[in-house]
Amino acid sequence: MEGPTHASAPTAVSAPVSAAYSYCEAVTGSQARNFAYGIRLLPTDKRHAMSALYAFSRRVDDIGDGMLPAGAKLARLEETRAVLGRIRAGEVDEDDTDPVAVALAHAARRFPIPLGGLDELIDGVLMDVRGETYETWDDLKAYCRCVAGAIGRLSLGVFGTANAPGGPGTAEAARAAEYADTLGLALQLTNILRDVREDAANGRTYLPAEDLAKFGCSEGFRAGRLSAGADFAGLVHHEVRRARALFAEGYRLLPMLDRRSGACVAAMAGIYRRLLDRIEREPEAVLRGRVSLPPHEKAYVAVRGLSGLDARTVARQSTRRRA
Repeated sequence: MEGPTHASAPTAVSAPVSAAYSYCEAVTGSQARNFAYGIRLLPTDKRHAMSALYAFSRRVDDIGDGMLPAGAKLARLEETRAVLGRIRAGEVDEDDTDPVAVALAHAARRFPIPLGGLDELIDGVLMDVRGETYETWDDLKAYCRCVAGAIGRLSLGVFGTANAPGGPGTAEAARAAEYADTLGLALQLTNILRDVREDAANGRTYLPAEDLAKFGCSEGFRAGRLSAGADFAGLVHHEVRRARALFAEGYRLLPMLDRRSGACVAAMAGIYRRLLDRIEREPEAVLRGRVSLPPHEKAYVAVRGLSGLDARTVARQSTRRRA
């Protein structure tokens, strides 16, 4: 398999590869608007690669969230893992009939993407299919590393660490991967809070059992009934504080990235931080439906990301907390 070229200038692609990337961008634009706002700030090659990563990840998630019986989901996930194995082995070319595989294979030749992260994602979705629950934050964190931390590390393969002292392959670059992983955890915990009502309706409980018990919310969650009883607000505020600490640590990645990659990350993370702000202000809102931001606010966050304002805000907040 041809190794990543690491070229900085956009490279010409064949018509089949271009069509495959267009398909992945369409999937991203229709299925992940928060993500799409961020990657618009990237140059073409990186935007294409990120769309390919998202489209493959979306396929995995859709299997886990679909209506198939558990056994069929397990089989589909292993089939998807086999596609990933073909990509890793260099067996997917531009004539393949799967546009997501074509795009991801091209992106993996273009950038040093650690494709093992997609194996981790599949492992995380397998945990969903098996109905696993989480007793402690450490237990939940292991799941979040699979389904979100891995995405952060995969994305870093596209972004690169051009501004990390010493460059790629150094201790600082390894630290960048840790920050990307942590930022993924922050986004996933925000997702869990946002989707708590929907997940409960589907028989899923992600919040740690020990946290539910601490705030008197265990019985309602186990029965699939959500209410604002017990100390639901206290539970939400507890998880919000945890997510904020993860954001503060993960934002240390931004100075290691080039300006446009940093803007992309800041925009995506900024949207989720604002969701977290809304959830913190009105915890019971998540019991009524999905909390979201209007398009004009997402655009505003993207502009702040491009200017670096959100990253500086988080840095100031983190400094005040440590003082």
